[in-house]
Amino acid sequence: MRRRFVVTPDAKADLRDILFNIAEDSPDAAERLRSEIYEAFQRLGRSPAIGHYHEELLDRHYRFWNFYSYVVCYVWERKPVQIVAVVHGARPRCVSWFEGQLRLIY
Repeated sequence: MRRRFVVTPDAKADLRDILFNIAEDSPDAAERLRSEIYEAFQRLGRSPAIGHYHEELLDRHYRFWNFYSYVVCYVWERKPVQIVAVVHGARPRCVSWFEGQLRLIY
């Protein structure tokens, strides 16, 4: 079966930070979340239009999807869907370009 999503290096770093932070207190909870995130990304790949736009941050090539207390930013028109960032939803949002890469700063 073809993979329905790809995770950019920046998004992988986001996920690593999130999971390591949780694992400090509960390795089991971090493993459960890792598994649920993978399933959520599969869902995004099957139904990429489920997210919403934030035109004040990025153009309509990008969508945002809330997953638990996290916000997933992704390029929805690509096949496979490209996950570009995963951040905690309570953090203030802004967007920047750094060395040709999109970076969500929270």
